[in-house]
Amino acid sequence: MAETICRALRDGAFEGEHAPALTIKDTIDTPLGSFVFNHILTQLTSNILAGKSQARGVVLVALSRPPSFYAELLKNKGFDVSSSSKWLRVLDCYSDPLGWKSKLMERGTVRNPYEETLLKTSLCKNLKELDKVLSSIIELGKEIVEEGKGRFAVAIDSVSEILRHSSLPSVARILSHLRSHDQVSCIFCLLHVDLHEAKVAATLEYLSTMHADVEPIVQRTNGQRNTSEDLPMVEQSFKRGKFHVRFKRRNGRVRVMREELYVEGSGIKITEVSSEDGITAQSLVPKVQFNLDLSEKERLDRAKVVLPFEHQGTGKPIQIYDGRKSLNESENEEKQASVEKPQTTEDSGRGEIIYFRDSDDEMPDSDEDPDDDLDI
Repeated sequence: MAETICRALRDGAFEGEHAPALTIKDTIDTPLGSFVFNHILTQLTSNILAGKSQARGVVLVALSRPPSFYAELLKNKGFDVSSSSKWLRVLDCYSDPLGWKSKLMERGTVRNPYEETLLKTSLCKNLKELDKVLSSIIELGKEIVEEGKGRFAVAIDSVSEILRHSSLPSVARILSHLRSHDQVSCIFCLLHVDLHEAKVAATLEYLSTMHADVEPIVQRTNGQRNTSEDLPMVEQSFKRGKFHVRFKRRNGRVRVMREELYVEGSGIKITEVSSEDGITAQSLVPKVQFNLDLSEKERLDRAKVVLPFEHQGTGKPIQIYDGRKSLNESENEEKQASVEKPQTTEDSGRGEIIYFRDSDDEMPDSDEDPDDDLDI
């Protein structure tokens, strides 16, 4: 399933369509969304360097982690960070999102508070001005494609951080604008669902062609607290979770896939749902006091039952009485007619309709309207 997501982001936008968008959602019960984000980022980077992706580079909007974290991440995955300026730009919205540090530098209160990194970084000093943030993303992307016709990918590591400083309509407008930009290949972002109202997740799902939910293995009811006996299960939620993905196809249909993810070192491993969980799901089916299945004897007894329409005629062709004449009279008339009028080659195979009036009071068919004399 993760390969399917990476393949969709790798292939990018079709001609005349908006760029595909992925929203990754997690909660405090299973805070593994950042691992999924990093996994997709490294997979897309690998495809870009191999020349398999529509995008020629990535614009990374760093909100929850400093640029140095991503430099170390890419270095540990075997990428040459020193040459990352050819395919990566980082918009640093983490170091000084509101511009406080830059004001202190101007006053001489502090020296340069920003970390130095090998990644080519552009500093965002006011996260509240989303129009400037959008312009910075587009400009950084154009630096990668060098004003050509190529495309670039956009990765946002935390939409929740943007929503702290801006309204939902403003964020939705920016994401929609990025999807419709003719040089954007794909977008993927992370959202911490339990920090926002339900309408926030619904809006991002509407704007996305794919959305992935990271959920705990064992769901808890609202208001249920963890006890000392639940500590092993809580620890497990930080290392293992369910991975549900919904794909919106172009024909309007939705495809749902379910897998499990495990944290291994600094990365994750995604596998199919284990058989134990399948057995657990079957055990959750409510038990009833009756059996819905039939035994072999019950099947044989049911096959021997003669239904009402089967016992008529005792194997002979069934004749239905029409309510006007007896069957014997109609048979005699047919035999007599066949004797009086021999069949010819021309009349063979032709049908005939015979109509009997129910009573002499019945008027023959006529084109006259029987209600013509009524004054309505």
